Amino acid sequence: MNMQFLKLPLLAAGLICGSVANLVHAADAYPSKVITMVVPFPPGGVADTVARPVAAAMEKHLKGSIIIENKGGAGGAIGMGQVARAAPDGYTVLMALSSISIIPEADKVTGRKPLYQMAQLKPVARFTADPTVLVVRADSPWKTLAEFVAAVRSKPGAYSFGSSGNYGTMHVPMEMLKSEAKLHILHVPYTGAAPAVMALLSDQVTALSTGPASVAQHVKAGKLRVLAHWGSQPLAAFPGVPSLKEAGYPVEFAQWSGLFVPSETPDAVVAKLREAAKAAANDPQVRQVMNGAGSPLQYLDTPEFQAYIAEDSKKLKEAVHRIGKVE
Repeated sequence: MNMQFLKLPLLAAGLICGSVANLVHAADAYPSKVITMVVPFPPGGVADTVARPVAAAMEKHLKGSIIIENKGGAGGAIGMGQVARAAPDGYTVLMALSSISIIPEADKVTGRKPLYQMAQLKPVARFTADPTVLVVRADSPWKTLAEFVAAVRSKPGAYSFGSSGNYGTMHVPMEMLKSEAKLHILHVPYTGAAPAVMALLSDQVTALSTGPASVAQHVKAGKLRVLAHWGSQPLAAFPGVPSLKEAGYPVEFAQWSGLFVPSETPDAVVAKLREAAKAAANDPQVRQVMNGAGSPLQYLDTPEFQAYIAEDSKKLKEAVHRIGKVE
């Protein structure tokens, strides 16, 4: 009997050692199957524009396949929630925008049950960080921000702006401008940046705020006009375009893109993804694609990205509470 009891701790120790060995082996073999990179917006938006060249470059480094899954809806919350609940094995990763830290706070404000919490996700790397830009149709009567503001003020509620969803990275910056400029302009949410841009192109909405990558091709084609941006430095993609701060509206907003995994993903797997992300950021083809899209790479490795998110999310949470409940 005593011998049986003595065997139990040894058996438990053996099971633990076996489990650890399995985890180590799994990490060593990673990736041994296809990785899914979830983009929580429809194709054509900023996250999608970043994800596709980055995934292709990461594939080369990891010597494995990465497929893109566009999972739009609820301003990105559906796709983000999907990854937050995924198995933490490195085979489901997320290419998110700065709205990732906005949405859980917005859920608190609106009294909704959150689809995820930030604690469920672990940051791996940041790729871009662009100030959003205010765009209108090129055939609109407004050549400057001052003209646009004057028109909106003269007809409260007559004009509208599109976004990727309530509290998303296209909604929050416009709410900041509305507050500072005292504008009454209607908000029309869509399922992502690409549908919102198409709505502007087809004259369904008057204006929108979005990352340069979403509109650069349309600006070059003479279909859209950039009136201002939410940055603190001149934009290389749109030289000569003033910042809102220069125009007297002290607001800033950066639409960044970054890679995340479920929070319990093993460190060894995260390390491999981190190496692949860095390789992608240094890949000449990725840089060429992103420069051409008007969204140059601004890479941050894991420690710097974590610190950046902590500071940025604090500002965004304050902005959400200033906006308040949006129906």
